[in-house]
Amino acid sequence: MQVGYARVSKQNEQDTAAQLRALKTAGAERVFTEHASGGRWDRPELHKMLDQLRAGDVVVVWKLDRLSRSLKDVLHLMELLGEKGVGFRSLTEAIDTTTPAGRMMMQMVGAFAEFERAMIRERTNAGLEQARLEGRVGGRKRKLLPHQEQDIRESVGAGQRTAAQCARLFGVHPSTITRLLQRQS
Repeated sequence: MQVGYARVSKQNEQDTAAQLRALKTAGAERVFTEHASGGRWDRPELHKMLDQLRAGDVVVVWKLDRLSRSLKDVLHLMELLGEKGVGFRSLTEAIDTTTPAGRMMMQMVGAFAEFERAMIRERTNAGLEQARLEGRVGGRKRKLLPHQEQDIRESVGAGQRTAAQCARLFGVHPSTITRLLQRQS
């Protein structure tokens, strides 16, 4: 049986439709669909698929990086598939691990997928660093103004109010007050 696996990184920004069409055209009888980063190992649909594979099955993906963006993980998955007697096909790269040339090609393409992921990470970090240098700071906007933070520190420190009372007074979660007081120390 041919078993398909389709994956996109972001659920709201990307769509698996093209992958699903290609997998169905290639003869995949069952397709597992996932919305998760290819660099993560904890992907429930991938593990569900691995658990249900039997000897003689063939895992089909649209592109190798849909299976994983980590060469280590790709090689680990290929080893797991081999131990179960399961083949692997990538439609875009024309990889078929039932042949020696296909296994070699799979390793080369996996290395390029890992390289591409490292380059994306490097560009992202460079962009964040440049933004910091320009004075832009990421993250959420602070809930409390500096004078409110000072008032909370003084009133809790003097024993006039509890952290919970301050949280209700300023309309924030108690953990916001707790973090503020911990930063003070």
